[in-house]
Amino acid sequence: MTEGLPASTETGVRHVEGDLLPPSSNQGLLEVFRRRYLLRLLVKREISARYEGSFLGLLWSYINPASQFFIYWFVMGKIMRLHDSIPNFAIHIFSAIIVVHFFTETFGAGTRSIVRNKSLVVKMAMPREMFPVAAMLVSLYHVLPQLLILVIVLLSTGWVPTVTGVAAMLLALAIAMTLGTALALLFSTANVFFRDFGSFVGILTNYVRFGVPMLYSFSFIDPMATWVKELYLANPIASAVLLMQETFWVPAVDAADQALVVMPDHLLSRGLIALGVSVVVLVIGQLVFSKFENKIPERI
Repeated sequence: MTEGLPASTETGVRHVEGDLLPPSSNQGLLEVFRRRYLLRLLVKREISARYEGSFLGLLWSYINPASQFFIYWFVMGKIMRLHDSIPNFAIHIFSAIIVVHFFTETFGAGTRSIVRNKSLVVKMAMPREMFPVAAMLVSLYHVLPQLLILVIVLLSTGWVPTVTGVAAMLLALAIAMTLGTALALLFSTANVFFRDFGSFVGILTNYVRFGVPMLYSFSFIDPMATWVKELYLANPIASAVLLMQETFWVPAVDAADQALVVMPDHLLSRGLIALGVSVVVLVIGQLVFSKFENKIPERI
């Protein structure tokens, strides 16, 4: 039969286009991207469900980041004058939030994705890795409006993108995408057997923003002992945030305030290492997921 999501026939009887057998795909993520059509349907379904019944619909994906940026710039920066030691604080925190939210949304939604779609998991012949991957793509979809808002603001100040900056941005997103998907594979499997993991991930992601230079700058970490800095930078998301700030925040700082800008050495090299670590975690996540995949239908 043709692969697809549940649909209705002309007689009004609801049916599933696909084999109604508890499936098991041993090809993992490769099989997910081989069935790109089905993956697109899942992503569109999730996006449509998020904005269902909304008058403005997808416009909210632009309104929300724009309002966030205004709060950081005007309320926290101009009125409350928080973080005066960080020039262009709004750009600093917003460029970090793009990476952090992408990672935490991928991790959190991916962890819950198997349980949330249990009817499809049990009935349809599809690789079950498709659900965490779809959660990642939905999160990536909402990164684009945030980037657009940030770019528009920076272009209005005379910011000019560079090849190195674009490479750093893409590397940052690749790290968040890979590590978020890897952890989603691991924890979505655990969440099938123990629902506590869904709540645990929610608590864990609350601490992510404090482990990266988002609410504070890297200048707070730089004076610490070398081993502390290296341990801090061993966090791939910290490297991803710094790469994003290297792209957007550092060029936006006035020459008079450049002395306040502190970034680690060899940032691109550190980013590549962070991406490599994330790929290793992804391979581990795939192996664990494949080991327990056949037990998912009976435990879900």
